[in-house]
Amino acid sequence: MNQVPAIKLNNGTLMPQLGYGVWQVPDAEAERAVGTALEAGYRSIDTAAIYGNERGTGKAVAASGLPREELFVTTKLWNGPKQTWGRDQVLRAFDDSLAKLRLDHVDLYLIHWPRPMRDDFVAIWKTFEEIAASGRAKAVGVSNFRPADLDRIAAESALVPAVNQVELHPLHPQAALRAEHAARGIVTEAWSPLGQGKELLTLPAVTSIAATHGRSAAQVVLRWHLQHGNVVIPKSVTPARIRENLDVFGFELDAAETAALDALGAGAAGRRIGPDPAEFDV
Repeated sequence: MNQVPAIKLNNGTLMPQLGYGVWQVPDAEAERAVGTALEAGYRSIDTAAIYGNERGTGKAVAASGLPREELFVTTKLWNGPKQTWGRDQVLRAFDDSLAKLRLDHVDLYLIHWPRPMRDDFVAIWKTFEEIAASGRAKAVGVSNFRPADLDRIAAESALVPAVNQVELHPLHPQAALRAEHAARGIVTEAWSPLGQGKELLTLPAVTSIAATHGRSAAQVVLRWHLQHGNVVIPKSVTPARIRENLDVFGFELDAAETAALDALGAGAAGRRIGPDPAEFDV
């Protein structure tokens, strides 16, 4: 039985709190990996145009035989080429993602990066309003946006992003940003929820808690996210780990354990793994 709780987005759409991410999964492997995740019980799949695996993801969804209403599919606009993204470009990119996914709608569509130096994400958001109104995306949101970027949208649009997907893990806990999201009615979704590499998962604070509960370090970190209300999308192509990452609902961290993991990010402004959203451009 699927034990994953649902988070209600600000437009009433329900989103599974734990999903499966396919960043860095080659398209040729995506069908198998996503198929394994769906068989294991995942019902939320997170992809993006820039990942280059929407086709493989779509094949797995189609082959699963699962009712569409049981699935939550997220993809993202890659506003990457050095150009201004107008309405027509955004709509073409969205149509292309739907075609690759073999879907008539997605459940969540995100602007992948703000790229504030271009000053065009508000215009992009205006087209996202159209997409949301059409029903071809049940909800729309953003990724890697800072409070200042969210302020820009709020000043020029009545549509509040449903989700902001950001780098978030115990070494970069984003407490202030999470509080901003809560105040604005935006759900926080964590990418790289386990960090990258093995650093986080080998820290004594993590491994000692894992030993106490008879769980893996990854399960402990995912549990930390869930108890903070974050949506998480761990990625693995190993079937055993795909299943393990879903098996995080049979235990809870106590207050002291949660505090110990919270402390890992104290003063850790420099522990960001990915690009700084204020500077990232391609």
